[in-house]
Amino acid sequence: MGVLDTIAGLDSPADGADGGLTAHFQPIVSLQRREFYGYEGLIRGPVGTALRNPAQLFAHARARGVEIALEIAAARKVVSSFARLGLPGMLAVNFSGPCIERLAEHPARALGFLLESTVAPSRVVIELTEHERVADPTRLMQRLASVRALGIGLALDDFGDGHSSLRLWAELAPEFVKIDKYFVAGLHADPARFQCVKALQQLGSVFGTRLIAEGIESEADLRVLRDLGIEFGQGYLLGMPEESPARQAPAHIVCALASGALAVYPEVVRMPLRLNTIGQLVVSAPALDVEDTNSAAVERFSAHPHVHALAVLGPGGVPVGILNRRTFMDRYAQPYYRELYGKRACTAFMNGEPLVVESNVSIEALTQVLTGQDQRYLADGLVIADSGRYVGLATGESLVRAVAEIRVEAARYANPLTFLPGNIPISEHIARLLAAGVEFTACYSDLNQFKPFNDQYGYWRGDEMIKLAAATLSAACDPLRDFLGHVGGDDFVVLFQSGDWRERCERIVEEFNAAAPALFDAADRAIGGITAEDRQGRPSFFPLTTLSIGVVRVAPGQFHRPEDVASAAAAAKRAAKHRGAGVWELEAG
Repeated sequence: MGVLDTIAGLDSPADGADGGLTAHFQPIVSLQRREFYGYEGLIRGPVGTALRNPAQLFAHARARGVEIALEIAAARKVVSSFARLGLPGMLAVNFSGPCIERLAEHPARALGFLLESTVAPSRVVIELTEHERVADPTRLMQRLASVRALGIGLALDDFGDGHSSLRLWAELAPEFVKIDKYFVAGLHADPARFQCVKALQQLGSVFGTRLIAEGIESEADLRVLRDLGIEFGQGYLLGMPEESPARQAPAHIVCALASGALAVYPEVVRMPLRLNTIGQLVVSAPALDVEDTNSAAVERFSAHPHVHALAVLGPGGVPVGILNRRTFMDRYAQPYYRELYGKRACTAFMNGEPLVVESNVSIEALTQVLTGQDQRYLADGLVIADSGRYVGLATGESLVRAVAEIRVEAARYANPLTFLPGNIPISEHIARLLAAGVEFTACYSDLNQFKPFNDQYGYWRGDEMIKLAAATLSAACDPLRDFLGHVGGDDFVVLFQSGDWRERCERIVEEFNAAAPALFDAADRAIGGITAEDRQGRPSFFPLTTLSIGVVRVAPGQFHRPEDVASAAAAAKRAAKHRGAGVWELEAG
């Protein structure tokens, strides 16, 4: 008799009549306490059959209409095996929504196998799977009340996989929510996933729910989750599902979680999202109708002296043109224009191809206007519409200013040349290190004789020199422990948590100084530098560009503000630059 024949329709099979089902247990680890918190019970089908795979096992059961019977039999096997092994901590048992509703009809009888075991109900958590099959969350919540009255907890599985529901979270008030592995895999390098996990963490705080991150397979992701404050983790890195699992976390996991080094968050390279739309630049201004005369346009301009242009509207308030004040008034002031054209339609002098922009379009999307061949748009300005209907104007000047402000702000978050984090993320990371009370080394690097090189060869080769410095610094950093930022120009900051920071700095200087000469012309390389004007305009000889690094070692409690660390590192940089190429450490005190 096969496994499905054995369990089909049986609510209370005899001992041993489990059709070859075996229970496996995967540990759930407390990331802060660095120990096993409990296990998730998983089921496997008969050894040596296609149904060994749980996905095929349950698909086959569903096709035969015995899925709920299989779920109950699997839970019975998981609980009995957990009790027999004497495993510590909590036990998570998987149930679908329909199965939970069946259990809730007679919870004491349906879960009798649990109540009769040596596993206390308070140690058991029902893990709700397949959220898309929950048609009525309110009814499920009511049904769950009788089950939870036994002391059994609740967890939502795979939250965020596309089928999970925020409403389920809010209404069911589970003790645990498991973050889907999609958001965990590659978390350390993906700002979007990082932000999603932070958002789930905030929801957990609001709902009073403890989070379990699933699918942890790399130490980098593990450390980010730990530093974020996610309470529990589960995944192959922490332990594989086994019939007889370990009872304590592996030594290498304990070591990784105990490490004082903070993870480098992926969010630091991303500028916070701001809603910069063209609608923010709109200026309320009167408009003209296509049938209005030029004399009417003169009167409108006279009545509104601060309006730089007038939009011309067709049927339904749709913009069809724009009349530039200066162009129109200069032309209209010529001899006989008033007499000849005063009673004619204003459309004769309008720009019939205005730049009409919906108010919700981003300012960044209009940067091409600044460099386009048709500069009338900068002089005439933009006509702003909402669903095609006129709402106002925006000047070319305000667009230029807004774009410049956005670029300056963006550069504070990520340098546009190297794409490395800028001043604000640097300060934020220093603040994190200070708050955590960890030791780190702040290094401030600068290029010697860079200005003469840039003046001699131009900005393009100067940019190549800066990118060479960025690449050399980046190659020497441990991405899991060390933070590299670009302050601006040829200035870089490295916040090392790596213990071998001195060797890394010396390698940076050596490798950069060996590669930089290739950016000079052969004749200048041959004589070891260039002849150019100094700051007083006098011809001087400048050696080949080299790199200096100033170093400040930061002990816990030594500094209290990021700006104090930055100032000390800048002082070390100036001292290193004064002494020439190399690494120079600022002594404490």
